[in-house]
Amino acid sequence: MACPPAERAKALRSLSEPQKREFGERWWQWAHAGQFEPEGDWQIWLIRAGRGFGKTRAGAEWVHARARAHPDARIALVGATVDDVRRVMIEGTSGLLAAARRDEALTWLRSAGELVFPSGARAQIFSAAVPDGLRGPEHQFAWCDELAKWGGGGEAAWDNLMLGMRLGDAPQILVTTTPRPVKLMRKIMALPGVRETCGQTAGNPWLPASFVEAMTANYGGTRLGRQELGGEMIDEVQGALWTRALIEACRIGEVPELGRIVIGVDPPAGVGGDACGIVAAALGRDGKGYVLEDASVQGATPEGWARAVAACAARHGADRVVAEKNQGGAMVKSVLLGADTGLPVRLVHASHGKAARAEPVSLLYEAGKVRHAGTFPALEDELCGLVLGGGYEGPGRSPDRADALVWALTELMLRPRGKAAVRGL
Repeated sequence: MACPPAERAKALRSLSEPQKREFGERWWQWAHAGQFEPEGDWQIWLIRAGRGFGKTRAGAEWVHARARAHPDARIALVGATVDDVRRVMIEGTSGLLAAARRDEALTWLRSAGELVFPSGARAQIFSAAVPDGLRGPEHQFAWCDELAKWGGGGEAAWDNLMLGMRLGDAPQILVTTTPRPVKLMRKIMALPGVRETCGQTAGNPWLPASFVEAMTANYGGTRLGRQELGGEMIDEVQGALWTRALIEACRIGEVPELGRIVIGVDPPAGVGGDACGIVAAALGRDGKGYVLEDASVQGATPEGWARAVAACAARHGADRVVAEKNQGGAMVKSVLLGADTGLPVRLVHASHGKAARAEPVSLLYEAGKVRHAGTFPALEDELCGLVLGGGYEGPGRSPDRADALVWALTELMLRPRGKAAVRGL
């Protein structure tokens, strides 16, 4: 049975220096599953994971294994810059020099940018910023690190590298990177036969628990955290009503004094299909809208999602529920009232598509009039999938969470007051 992280760290600290060296060299015994190469024949192995996952050590160990097995190998080491290759891939704490065995005398010709292995295999460093450097040299193996930050010359560097992978019977490329939604990443992910390993920062059992907890507390759920810690590929949709930057700019930690609180509901058409969108929002005393919670539920019965709405309203002390009546009409009202007979409900008719209804609300965000009191990844993904002029290119079949948010903020900030009063039932 594995030791808890704290005990494991204490045991490692108690090892003598020779024991630590021996432990380090038995990498295959303590590496986690995401660091081992895929089985079978493959040409490109993509490790797309969060920081601290162990990508660099996996790359260094893979290169060492290839150099030991192929004494005549020619290996390309490609990074965003020459300095990145030297500092991380070769001289870093998890790089090639650190990963070498005690009996392996590597020759690092720093000025020439070449690493010579005891077997005779040679690795040459290249910068993606100088793509023509890869035009001409031939290689059997290549390790490409942090491909998502290669910049403008990255695609040309990749193409030149691929055209030079013609030594040996089965050339292979390992790509280790934290993902970003850049064209080159999408291009490689779409190539046929690519083997992909995905992982999160928390997937490395050797990281200090305090570090993982602190990073999760500071960045969990944000775009930066999902990308840099969770290893997620977060795309921007062309023409989207909301952008990731817009949402990050409206995020707050503390909620000011609030006035009205409503629950927006987008009921599903049936049972077991789309989610029931349930979003709590409030109007602050400062005149701004505050998104408080995404309480949406998936695959629930009408009674199940109605209970979820009632519970959300109770948690926040909501004074009203605003629900779309198109799907089910009076049934929506009766189910909600059945869950809590004292719950005021207003039914709204959707005369326009979801994206059209969302446009005025997105303008509130652009004007700095809406704040997110926390992180709501699933809801925010849907918002960023709504496209100007209509259409939806986000996750799932329908932006039910986003629609619930739109109903709530429309009720709080865009609905005319006066004679058109809200009917409390």
